[in-house]
Amino acid sequence: MPGDNSRPRLVVGLTGGIASGKTAVSDRFAQKGVTVVDTDQLAREIVEPDTAGFEAIRARFGPSVVRADGRLDRQALRDRVFSAPEERAALEAITHPLIRDRVRTCVASAASAYAVVVVPLLVEAGWDKDVDRVLVVDVPESLQRSRLMERDDVDETGARRMIAAQTPRARRLEAADDVIRNTSDLGALDEAVQRLHEKYQQLAQQHG
Repeated sequence: MPGDNSRPRLVVGLTGGIASGKTAVSDRFAQKGVTVVDTDQLAREIVEPDTAGFEAIRARFGPSVVRADGRLDRQALRDRVFSAPEERAALEAITHPLIRDRVRTCVASAASAYAVVVVPLLVEAGWDKDVDRVLVVDVPESLQRSRLMERDDVDETGARRMIAAQTPRARRLEAADDVIRNTSDLGALDEAVQRLHEKYQQLAQQHG
């Protein structure tokens, strides 16, 4: 997306580990009038019934991943690809190009000086090459575990397994241009987002 004139002057990729607070951060950017594109939401849209994504998944994975009501059985699909790298790669080969196309469309129609694209697997999927800056929402793993245990009602073993399934925290931080340490209260988070909002507005002007 960098170098594409039909988009805001700056595109920020927002990522972070599970339960780090990505949504809390992206919501605050949206409240400031910034266009926020959520790839998780787009991932749901591109596999709705009668879409190209849905038909491609059904053709590749068969009727076992389709519910009786004709919609995608997300849990069955997750179970199918979770421990099978080749199956996961096949799913990503279908969904990632479709999501990228939707992101480009959403970003191109943005009215704000910069746009934020939320990509949970930004580093793993190579999306860091598609944005101008990478913003990582970071928390220590101990805080991730406690938040997961409370949010998802899982035990510590389950929380550790969920964290271990993601890219290491150090790798995300290595890819970061900017970092929000989401370890304090909401007031501190508001201030951190405001500082970056001002910074990104200035950078967008420079890009223009």
